[in-house]
Amino acid sequence: MPDLAYLASLPRTRGAAAALLRDDRGRVLLVKPTYKDGWFLPGGVIEQDESPLTACVRECQEELGLVPRLDGLVCVDWAPPRDGVDAVNIYVFGGAITDDEAARLKLPPDELSDHLLAAPEEIPALAPPHIARRMAPSLRALADGRTVYLEDGREPAPAR
Repeated sequence: MPDLAYLASLPRTRGAAAALLRDDRGRVLLVKPTYKDGWFLPGGVIEQDESPLTACVRECQEELGLVPRLDGLVCVDWAPPRDGVDAVNIYVFGGAITDDEAARLKLPPDELSDHLLAAPEEIPALAPPHIARRMAPSLRALADGRTVYLEDGREPAPAR
């Protein structure tokens, strides 16, 4: 039987999941939260006992009124503590969105004020730096059909 007191003493890790949804022209769906500055991928916090994939689908349903078509995990990004918020592991799942789906999105007005489809080169001017850094490696991984590991949006140097 496991030592429950020991297990309870271990650090807990926060998690978030996001959807990197591209249209047929390669534009990325971004959303504008009402409670913070900048544009972000749709997604949010992973709830207790919820898998990252389940969280991504749930958040897209809640934020967009849409069940996303996801192709798989494209990025895991460890984000360090920032602005009083603990470190977090972010799971980014890649997928697609049609023009018709984008036109029918239903945003919760208390949470999201707008959405747009942005060309990848536009994202650095729209998203906060830590989000923008994650985009190019995630888009490359999506195109290559692989998953990339990042730390604060950057590929870490190989361990020696």
